[in-house]
Parts: sequence; C-alpha cells; structure tokens
Amino acid sequence: MKRLALILGILVVLFSSASIFGQTRIKFARGATSKIVTGSLNGYKSHRAYVIRVKRGQTLSTWAVKNHITIDVEAPPGSVYEQDRAADCGDKNEVNPTARGDYRITVSECMKADPWRGTFKFRVTVR
Repeated sequence: MKRLALILGILVVLFSSASIFGQTRIKFARGATSKIVTGSLNGYKSHRAYVIRVKRGQTLSTWAVKNHITIDVEAPPGSVYEQDRAADCGDKNEVNPTARGDYRITVSECMKADPWRGTFKFRVTVR
C-alpha cells in the first residue's frame, strides 16, 4: 500500500511539473496543427506562460484572437530566432524554420492599448 502511494505521488509531481514552474504545456489533438489557447490576466503586471515542443524545420505561428495581448516567443537554446519587436502590441509571431525543442510563449497585456482584465485567446499553429 505504501509503495502504491509513493508511485502515485511521484506521478502527480511529474504530471504537474508544468504548474510548478508556472507554465502550461500546449498539446495538439492527434492530427491537428492549430489550437486556440485561452487564459486570463489581472492587469499589466500579470502574465501567463506556455510551453510547446516543436521539431526542427517547422513553422511556429502565434496571433491574438481576443483582447489586446503581447505574445513573447522564446526559442530553445541553440536557436538563432530573435523576435521582431514591432511598434504594435507584438500579438503576431512566426518562427520559420524552428529549432528542435521547447519554445516558451509568454502572454501579457499590451502596454500600448487600453487597460483591461479578464480572458484572452490566441491561436498557435505548427506546420
């Protein structure tokens, strides 16, 4: 019985590790190449972090669907990708070609738009 409890405890820690580090892993349904991600923000200092694993040579795209948000994309070590810091909110990104590994996507409220609180949506596509 103690052994079963120990195994279950280890599994809970492993599966919740994304929550421990404050980030959520984005996974697609089988055969899908795109997904709408939903979250919420409480103001300018609030942010949400996501992680998505991609293969080498793919195209990773993100863009805002609901509310004025800034989407920052951080490439894995060894990548040559540098995000274009445009004059807009930074709500559209494209990484082409991708390096193999985990990309960190951080969503925050756009500092160039009117303040808001609540839910946001963005689409992430990997082809």
